[in-house]
Amino acid sequence: MSASYDTVKIGLVSISDRASTGVYEDKGLPALQDWLGRALRNPVQYETRLIADEQALISQTLVALVDAGCALVLTTGGTGPALRDVTPEATLAVADKLMPGFGEQMRQISLQFVPTAILSRQVAVIRGSSLIINLPGQPKAIAQTLEGLKDADGQQQVPGIFAAVPYCIDLIGGPYLQTVEAVCKAFRPKGAERPSAG
Repeated sequence: MSASYDTVKIGLVSISDRASTGVYEDKGLPALQDWLGRALRNPVQYETRLIADEQALISQTLVALVDAGCALVLTTGGTGPALRDVTPEATLAVADKLMPGFGEQMRQISLQFVPTAILSRQVAVIRGSSLIINLPGQPKAIAQTLEGLKDADGQQQVPGIFAAVPYCIDLIGGPYLQTVEAVCKAFRPKGAERPSAG
């Protein structure tokens, strides 16, 4: 890793009653780490949490990760309409600002695959100088929403939400995230770009 890449701390939260009690293996945290490991050039310190679908616990976990210096917090699970799905409510409860475009784009991507994408309630918010995004629960859907859709030649058809994440983090005072363009090209206005590192 080049010294010119900022180190970034990222919080990853998998929200599942059953996985958190060991009924089945959590697939959300490995899926998030795998994708971020391929997409980011920055050295990353991960703070991972596997917790139950309890609204107060989710809110408390998000606050703790922001307070611990995570510039980005990604959650997976608990965003459907079922009674135990309370991740969006827990996220909104700790928000300083809402970022509705992220949820809109995630649903647009998922609708390319399943009509039930309209049932997803993912939200994104800013708390302090941290961006918190609720992602879908399925590993394949996590990668699709972050990366977007590409055609057979690898050309971007529908942008993934992560293309906007680095510039958002710039604007709220976080570290400068640099992506592996073959996975996800970060978009910044020309004046906001740094010379390419290494």
